[in-house]
This record gives sequence, C-alpha cells and structure tokens, in this order.
Amino acid sequence: MKKITNIFSNYLNAQPIFNDKRVLQSSYMPDEIIHREKQMEEIARILAPALRNERPSNLFVYGKTGTGKTISIRRTVDELLKISVSQKIPLKVIYLNCKLKKVADTEYRLVAQIAREMGKAIPATGLPTEEVYKIFYNELDRQQSLFIIILDEIDQVVKKIGDELLYNLTRINSELSNSQICLIGISNDTQFTSYLDSRVKSSLSEEDILFPPYDALQLQDILRKRSEIAFKEGVMEPGVIEKCAAYAARDHGDARRALDLLRVSGELCERNGDSKITLKYLDEAENKIERDKVYDLIQTQPKQHQLTLYSILQVSTKRNERLFTGEVYEYYKNLCPKVGLRPLTQRRISDIIGEFDMLGIIYARIISKGRYGRTREITLSIPKSTCPKINKLLESELGLN
Repeated sequence: MKKITNIFSNYLNAQPIFNDKRVLQSSYMPDEIIHREKQMEEIARILAPALRNERPSNLFVYGKTGTGKTISIRRTVDELLKISVSQKIPLKVIYLNCKLKKVADTEYRLVAQIAREMGKAIPATGLPTEEVYKIFYNELDRQQSLFIIILDEIDQVVKKIGDELLYNLTRINSELSNSQICLIGISNDTQFTSYLDSRVKSSLSEEDILFPPYDALQLQDILRKRSEIAFKEGVMEPGVIEKCAAYAARDHGDARRALDLLRVSGELCERNGDSKITLKYLDEAENKIERDKVYDLIQTQPKQHQLTLYSILQVSTKRNERLFTGEVYEYYKNLCPKVGLRPLTQRRISDIIGEFDMLGIIYARIISKGRYGRTREITLSIPKSTCPKINKLLESELGLN
C-alpha cells in the first residue's frame, strides 16, 4: 500500500501541466470555430427563414468523423436561438444523438424521446407506436412553434430500425396546423443517403452540406488554439503540435483524434512526472490510442462484421497488392459454415466494408469496372504490427481457434 500512497502523494506534489483538460475533449464548445466558417455561413443562410417564422428546408450534413459537423451545427443553431429569444420568435431546438442506446434503438423510443425533450412525459414502453406518434403530433401542434430537430449520427437510426421513421418525420408538416418542423440530419457515413428510399432521400436532403477532412495545417491551427488554453505555458516541446496534426491528417483529417492524441500525450507526461510533453509521449499516445480503439471496436462488432474483417485480414496476408470486395466475399462465404453464420449478400458485405472504412480500420475506395459495375478497392489502415493480435482476437471471438 505504501507504493500506492507514494504514487498519489507524488501526483499531488507535482507541478500540473494542464490548465483545463476539458478543452481537449470533443464535447468542448470553443468560442471560435476555425476553418469551418464557410460551412457555418451556409447553414445560417439555410436556417435564416426561421427568423420570419417560415420553415427552413430540411438539411443533411455529412462528412468523416472529426470534421466539425456537430460543433458547427450546434454553434450556428445557438446563435439562431439567441436572436429568436431577443425577437420573441417562437422557435425551439431539439438535439438527439442517435448512437445512444435506449434513445434511438426503436421507433417508439426515438419518438418518445423527442416528445420528452418537448416536455411531454411518455412511458418507456407499453403504448402502441401509433399512439406515441399521436401524442407527439398533438404536443407539437399545442406548442405553436417552429421546431428544429437535430438527429446526430442519423445513419444509426436507419441501421437499427430502417427508414420508415425518417419518412414519417419528413412528412409530419402535412399533419400539423399550428407548428412546423425542420429536420437536420448529421452523418459520418458519406454514402448514407444512397441506402434510403427515394421518397425519404428527396425529403431529407432538401439541402446538403459536405464537411471535408481538415488538412495538416488546419489541424495545427486548431491544436495551437486549444493547447494555449489547455496547457501551462512552455510545457509543449517544439514539433509536437506539427507531428500530432500530421498523425491526424493521415487518418482522414480527424480533429477529434488530434485532440485525443494531445490530451493523452499530456496524461502520459504527467504519469511519468515530467514537465515537458516531448515527441516520445506523442508517439506513445499514438500507439496507445490506435491499439485501444481498434481492439475495443472489434470486440463490440456483430459477428458478421467480425467475420468480414477477419476475411479481409486473411486475404491481405496472402497478397501484397490491393484487395477487392469480390475476393473478400468469396473467402467470407467459405468461412460462414465454420462459424455457424448464414452468408449475407455481397451487397451487404460491401456495406460492412464501407462501415470499416468509416471507422478508419481499412481504406475502401469505390471504383468503376465499366459494364461490370462498381467494387471497393481495399487497403488496411491499421499498422501491420497489430494484425497478428487482431487475428487472434477475431479467432477467439468467432470460435475459430
């Protein structure tokens, strides 16, 4: 116990290197959002009719993880709300993260949660879904307001429960007499709308905005601004921010990942009792985050996803050049009986490969093969040194060892 007591005592007596660690977390809302001014101005123009009590067009915002979509929407909508309050304009905003369990895993729960955000109590279970919709519609109309409903990670809703809910929400204004709703969907899946029924697609994507990945120089600007607030002066060794930005730019320009890298580097520095964040700690943080993220992701994937990834890894060890969906699918199909799974269609496996691309485990580029259709060209994004351990993990999860 003495050693543990010493660890705590040393930590308390050491000079902290952080001013405010929260600044490096994805939930932090900075005063200024840089390198997203153009997108925010576009969002503002689309939503501006709300200030005349007119329903803005539904908006679909998409781009890779960590490209500033949510933070830009929320900051723009906050400004809109401030003006609406000062001008006494009846405007309300509801924000839901559709990835959260027990919020958007059934149609009932999602509609009930939106109603709760409006102040209407609905039981967690027990009512017919039609009844929940009826209560929701009545409450909307009773409040006589324009509602902006933001569905973050909207693709998760469709994956879990299909697109019928989105169809109902995009058609809801025809049922209302005193209120209106504007839907904003946010997705990390750039191919998301291609999975939707054409009726839903046209209604949801009345306007759409792509958030491109940040480049290395933009990420450096973001990291410098945040680090000035997050860390004590002089704790950052020259070159750390530049290398941190380069790491994140390589991984699809993910600002969230860059901030995580910087935060973990600082934590590792503190654990070692050092007063300077060096490149050594950044490299350690990169290895730790990559390893932890990949293993956690793989363990939480459904069995079909795990088998698809295992097939990709197995085919990639047999050849050095790029892989294609068809080769992976043949390997996957032959393995299905061994793990007791019914083979999915090649189209569905292609979608799963797209999901792994979105998670950053692989890079899958859609290429045209002329009259033979389209396929995905696949390369691994994870370090080759981690592949043996991932293979072992997958074999254990699938019962192949």
